[in-house]
Amino acid sequence: MLYRSWLSLHLLFVLPLLGTLTCRLLGDGPADNQVENIRPIPPLGIEVPAEVRESLSKALEPLKKSIDELSQSKDPRIQSQLPDAEIFYRAVSLALSENGFFDPADFDRAKSLIEEGKRRCEGIRANACDWTWISQSPYITVRGFRSKLDGTVQPYGVVFQSNVPASGRADVWCRGRSEKGLELQFLSTRMKSPDPIPDEGVLMIHPFGRYCNANKLAGEVDTLEALEHAMSQYPIDPKRVAIRGFSMGGAAAWHLAVHYPDRWFAATPGAGFSETPDFLKIFQSETLKPYWFEEKLWTMHDCPLWVRNLKTVPTIAYSGEIDKQKQAADIMAKAAWELPEDERFELTHLVAPKTAHSISPEAKKEIDRRLRILDPASGKLAHRTHKREDDIVFTTTTLRYNRAFWVTVDALENHHEPSTIRAAFTYGDPTIGETADQVMVMIDGGITRFTLERDASLVGDNAIEVRISDPEHAVSKDSFNVSLRSDGSFKATFEVKEGFWQLVSPIEPPTSQLLKKHMLQGPIDDALMAPFLFVRPTASGFNSKIDQWVKSEFEHAVVQWHRQMRGDVRIKSSEELTAADIQNNHLILWGDPKSNPTIAKVLETPGIAKLPLQWNDASIELGELKLDAQSHIPLMIYPNPLAPDHYVVFNSSFTYREYDYLNNARQVPKLPDWAMIDVTTMPNGRWPGKIVQADFFDEAWKVKPIRRWIEP
Repeated sequence: MLYRSWLSLHLLFVLPLLGTLTCRLLGDGPADNQVENIRPIPPLGIEVPAEVRESLSKALEPLKKSIDELSQSKDPRIQSQLPDAEIFYRAVSLALSENGFFDPADFDRAKSLIEEGKRRCEGIRANACDWTWISQSPYITVRGFRSKLDGTVQPYGVVFQSNVPASGRADVWCRGRSEKGLELQFLSTRMKSPDPIPDEGVLMIHPFGRYCNANKLAGEVDTLEALEHAMSQYPIDPKRVAIRGFSMGGAAAWHLAVHYPDRWFAATPGAGFSETPDFLKIFQSETLKPYWFEEKLWTMHDCPLWVRNLKTVPTIAYSGEIDKQKQAADIMAKAAWELPEDERFELTHLVAPKTAHSISPEAKKEIDRRLRILDPASGKLAHRTHKREDDIVFTTTTLRYNRAFWVTVDALENHHEPSTIRAAFTYGDPTIGETADQVMVMIDGGITRFTLERDASLVGDNAIEVRISDPEHAVSKDSFNVSLRSDGSFKATFEVKEGFWQLVSPIEPPTSQLLKKHMLQGPIDDALMAPFLFVRPTASGFNSKIDQWVKSEFEHAVVQWHRQMRGDVRIKSSEELTAADIQNNHLILWGDPKSNPTIAKVLETPGIAKLPLQWNDASIELGELKLDAQSHIPLMIYPNPLAPDHYVVFNSSFTYREYDYLNNARQVPKLPDWAMIDVTTMPNGRWPGKIVQADFFDEAWKVKPIRRWIEP
């Protein structure tokens, strides 16, 4: 159920209020370091003349009618093409309802988008979708897909400008920060602009990225979904996709390169930022006083910790010589060179002389030239192809990001502590009597389970010898001889058991123990990176104080998901929940056990995912912590006892707030797996109230002993 009408009314009330409380400065800087004086993001638009509003509203009516008629069709083709038209209706209707016009020229842009939406509806009806065909150069268009997160249609741009046919290579270009770059402005730009002009034969994909979040969290999912949709529509070779971007898009390129090293043949991050604390001190002039768990959470996204992963992603960093954002590449270069001597490497960093925040023409030509060399189809580096994929170095701090090529990290001793796995594959050489292929694995840090898997085309014909070196854990034997599988492929899982690395039997039943694993490891924000559903309270709770906090934070979460992540939260009550809802979504539950029956149900459900929380009208107990339920409320994430492969979350959406919207480097998770909030302290632009205590669960989702008390 979508509360769009309620949302529009809420926005009409809250936006003018925000406008009276905020300053009008447009740039990042010290003025954006004041929690008490936060300007709205997105900013307030200009006044729309009554006649313009009426004209656009009337023009939208036939477009909406066409979309509604097409949506009734059971033809899979029509359903798959409909988002290509829906994106235009959504862009203009949002601009009208939410004050999203920033320039008088936007009025004419809106008219053009409406006409394009109508044209596309006609094309879909006639099965003549010319916008999907690369029939000529330049080919500049926008496409739409339905996001798995919340079911909304989301756009992305496509550019092809070449005298040769599409070669199969695609560059994903992440855009710079644009606080006024909402759907209307994005579509208008991407329908006309070829910039940055792609190289010959290259298709360039421009993700919307869910607005202005540096392609993290929902923006990260949007980027990957846009690429997935583009690959279903165009001749794209998955081995020939590069990740690129500049400014905020450069930050996105750093992030996506180090966290998904096997998805890209190359990365070209330009400017932006590559971590949070140092950038905010230098660029934002901010004095940081983080909670200890905030610093732990930085390890998820601070790219210098992940710099080893660039060994398997050929990377060309770019900066202007006098650009303050040169700091991003400088700190990555420092991290690469300060690795242990046998691991260190020099980061390729092109610097344009006397250039500020832009890409010089000379630098663009040089980056394009180098990418042509790195392109696997060029054949110029064929001698290095196997080395890149056979000699893996992968660092991670979380099982959210756990894979590089044929190596998967399955379990960690402690999340948010860097761990590295190196796996080198060597083909056997019969000429010297070595018939078996060999894999040498070296562990540095707290990895306790990993899997190696290669197709039959990437192994020889005999058993594979695996050797493991780990200073933290012993190995049960000098080497493991692992037979190939029945189809000639290779797969082996190793796990620390009783202090020793051992080969896991493929017929061993899976453990019944609840453990953190990929896509089920926290923190709270992780639940908003897969399909989710808000479950609202439907009765009075333990007391009016808690009820008021829940109502306020629920409304805040719905509005901010819409404003910052450009989606519409799906909302149901406990009575409306179906079995399919529970099995297919992470559930975000609002209220307490009295006001929300689903909260009471998950707390009472036994099994391996039994929640370690006791909550009644008198007290809240979690481990050794016991708080007064009349003035406190838990925010937490945990495997759902009703569907253990999905999360249940109490009383929280994504955890960064208005203060963090002002600088993309702040837009990272702020709360760990659980936090206790004193609701007698009013929420503000940074926190949902006073944080009494917060921590991560351990690797078995158990409560850790409280060793650090939050200072008041």
